[in-house]
Amino acid sequence: MSDAARADRRARRAWAAPGSSHDRVVTIARVGLPAAGLVLAVLLAVTPITSGREISFVLSKNRVDRAPERMKVTRALYRGEDNSGQPFALSAASAVQAHSADPVVKLHTLNARMGLSGGPAMLTAPGGDYDMANEKVALAGPVAFRSADGYRIDTRDVDLDMKTRTLASRSAVDGTMSLGRFRADRLAADLDKRTVVLTGKARLHIVQRSGKPPR
Repeated sequence: MSDAARADRRARRAWAAPGSSHDRVVTIARVGLPAAGLVLAVLLAVTPITSGREISFVLSKNRVDRAPERMKVTRALYRGEDNSGQPFALSAASAVQAHSADPVVKLHTLNARMGLSGGPAMLTAPGGDYDMANEKVALAGPVAFRSADGYRIDTRDVDLDMKTRTLASRSAVDGTMSLGRFRADRLAADLDKRTVVLTGKARLHIVQRSGKPPR
């Protein structure tokens, strides 16, 4: 071994020997580092409690994505009573309400069940706008009404009043009922009393039905 290597080894031994400067640094670090970590942890835990500062921010509603509709449900069901105390139920495959201030709910594939003096009845339509404030439904598309005793009306685009159990057209209307085919500028029907009033260019084609006279 050369003299230089021996000198380097003696220096390393002296540097790592007990009581050397390196030994004193290791001893201090072994105690000081855990203590410093504990103090830092305590400060981090206490600072949010003792600090009097508050962080606030302003959120711009114009820059935040908002849901296009307030409520959307599937298989919706609405229940109530008409003016005579008869129950009714309005069900739909889906219902969408634009926002809380608007009482109108858009219904899709709806069925209206109501109790009439002659028994239960059902009205179906592909869609409509249900106003929960006045219990009226603006039906869109083909409308079919069927009662338990066989009374029927087929028409389209009419308003249904669940409270009074009446139908009213919004424009010219045509369709069929138990008596025959009809056409008019306006239609008003009382579903419980089985009465239909046609006004304005009214046309009614009565269909004769054959049958044996009662004995």
